[in-house]
Amino acid sequence: MVVDSIDRAAVEAYLHEHIPISSAMGIAVTLASPVEVALSAPLVPNVNHRSTVFGGSIASVAILAAWTLAHLRVADRPSRVVIQRAETDYLLPIRSPFTATCRLDDEAAWERFDRTLARHGRARIALEATVSSGGRLVATFRGTYVAIGGEVEDGSLHG
Repeated sequence: MVVDSIDRAAVEAYLHEHIPISSAMGIAVTLASPVEVALSAPLVPNVNHRSTVFGGSIASVAILAAWTLAHLRVADRPSRVVIQRAETDYLLPIRSPFTATCRLDDEAAWERFDRTLARHGRARIALEATVSSGGRLVATFRGTYVAIGGEVEDGSLHG
């Protein structure tokens, strides 16, 4: 069951506690819902030798945005979410804060994912995220995430 209202501060605190690099990168949760997650990050802790955002930081924020959406969708079940595959296309250099957004566009895919997880204790879903900065699309991300049932994570987001 997916919750309708998600406390952004609680999601951010969870990420910073359980994925410590998210805190070091300055990641903030700007939107958290059952259908969309947006994470923002500043330039300074993610800067490279060219005074632009390091490619690894771009990929990490996009991976984490999609992971967070998947995690929120299964948070009420004893399961964990891991990434299986990731691909990032870098379109433009980033010289300012940036945001990665992952949106649920295919409810039928999520329903199949849920049924498979319930039936087999494991399910895969492909997710996409966009990365923007200054109102421009600067990167795209595609990843496959696997939910593995029967394992409880510490520190629930929803009680």
